[in-house]
Amino acid sequence: MVMFNVTRKETAPIDGQKPGTSGLRKKVKVFTRPNYLHNFVQSTFNALSAEKVRGATLVVSGDGRYYSKDAIQIITKMAAANGVRRVWIGQNGLLSTPAVSAVIRERVGSDGSKATGAFILTASHNPGGPSEDFGIKYNMDNGGPAPEGITDKIYENTKTIKEYSIAEDLPDVDISAVGVTSFGGPEGQFDVEVFDSASDYVKLMKSIFDFELIRKLLSSPKFTFCYDALHGVAGAYAKRIFVEELGAQESSLLNCTPKEDFGGGHPDPNLTYAKELVARMGLSKSNTQDEPPEFGAAADGDADRNMILGKRFFVTPSDSVAIIAANAVESIPYFSAGLKGVARSMPTSAALDVVAKNLNLKFFEVPTGWKFFGNLMDAGLCSICGEESFGTGSDHIREKDGIWAVLAWLSILAHKNKENLDGGKLVTVEDIVRKHWATYGRHYYTRYDYENVDAGAAKELMANLVKMQSSLPEVNECRLNFACVYFKCKNLYITSAWKVLKLLNCIVKGIRSDVSKVVNADEFEYKDPVDGSISKHQGIRYLFEDGSRLVFRLSGTGSEGATIRLYIEQYEKDPSKIGRDSQEALAPLVEVALKLSKMEQFTGRSAPTVIT
Repeated sequence: MVMFNVTRKETAPIDGQKPGTSGLRKKVKVFTRPNYLHNFVQSTFNALSAEKVRGATLVVSGDGRYYSKDAIQIITKMAAANGVRRVWIGQNGLLSTPAVSAVIRERVGSDGSKATGAFILTASHNPGGPSEDFGIKYNMDNGGPAPEGITDKIYENTKTIKEYSIAEDLPDVDISAVGVTSFGGPEGQFDVEVFDSASDYVKLMKSIFDFELIRKLLSSPKFTFCYDALHGVAGAYAKRIFVEELGAQESSLLNCTPKEDFGGGHPDPNLTYAKELVARMGLSKSNTQDEPPEFGAAADGDADRNMILGKRFFVTPSDSVAIIAANAVESIPYFSAGLKGVARSMPTSAALDVVAKNLNLKFFEVPTGWKFFGNLMDAGLCSICGEESFGTGSDHIREKDGIWAVLAWLSILAHKNKENLDGGKLVTVEDIVRKHWATYGRHYYTRYDYENVDAGAAKELMANLVKMQSSLPEVNECRLNFACVYFKCKNLYITSAWKVLKLLNCIVKGIRSDVSKVVNADEFEYKDPVDGSISKHQGIRYLFEDGSRLVFRLSGTGSEGATIRLYIEQYEKDPSKIGRDSQEALAPLVEVALKLSKMEQFTGRSAPTVIT
């Protein structure tokens, strides 16, 4: 047995190590600075209780992006030095974020050991490579992200850290080969186990879904299928599940070889970045002569997000979670006894709300961040949840789960078509969505992302929106009339058109007189029904009389600059009006949102980076 020693190395605090809701994300060049990763890992160990570290079992893996292999060796050596008993690593360092959660919750070692937490190495849907993004986050023993109390401690520790512990003479472990390597240290034996990345996750999926029914669907010549992993870690699961277990053709898999730089692409499953899948599904601007598949899906870098497509048809994430919830009990064996409740993030459309009301289900609206769903699930209050940023999941784990969402949709399709595969018309993705709209109404919805905006400008834009909320009557009633010389607003008389434009370009009725009246405007605040914690400043909302909404939020998922997300929603109950083009239906509200926020004035951007 190879022996190792523990070294305590001097260090000093490094600025900018505050983890967000998705962990710590920075450019690779930042993480490779001396002691940057070491400081964060040691600060995490110091933030955990002793029993979660000394003698514990930890998972260390991620989406395989550039710098992951180096980081795994560093964290393993630091774990040994901090008294961890064993480290579990997915083969080649690969574990999807949902698989990590499953491993924590489900896997039992040969000696009866269970994981108490995990370091997940991912920057999710952000690009990878030497000049791109890297990330790290810590998940707890319930399989979910560390709560704010822990992340706050981590951050405070990074500001005062003076030393870290590491077993520098511990040899690097071969993470390409499955097996256990044992070492000896000052506190006894330390094991590193490399295990198959997919087995535990596949076993869990087979306990949730009727694989035999899905197999019948995928093997039918009437049904065609396409899955795009965008060269992320989902590729490590796609062949095992879709081809080997469910009988899909291997040619139905796109970009399913995990790569450190995601093949030079942006591993974000949306209509902008999943170009190859979008084209194959008949949704690109260029016409294709090939008949598109009946069903298509994509994953992000760490496989926790998903995009669902039908033939020439896009399913919004907000509609997706609502449709899964509406059909879960009859289509998915795991939910056959009924749903405990459902939840969505605040920016997500209210489509799920309508389903919950109709099915008499408990419903929760939470801030963005999966940990809020986790609290509800741990308390037995929520079965299915989702967010508009292509995240969908259930209480089988404590992370969103992209492949789970794909299997949920395939289950619904298989259930709807179980009598149609030998004859009769196939029930399609579009059929299911349109029937849902006819039953529950349609929530026209779009999201505008302004990425890498100057952080100061973004904060000024948000502050201006908050300031306007104190003048709600004026926001509603002031109207722009170029035929007049004098305009009254806040008891002031304005004597020139340009001053009117300056004052009123943010006034709803002055922008578009054909939109509904604003009935409420606020900054979303959430009191957790489980632990009573309060989360403030979670997004700025303008709520309209007809159920429409405008939401503005700063996102914390980027590695530099700021991302402004603008969410626009309009609810339509009239069956004769649910078939309109989404962008056409939302055009009046889009105009109001852009002028109300002074988006171009504050950001210098005349168009968003991404429209979903």
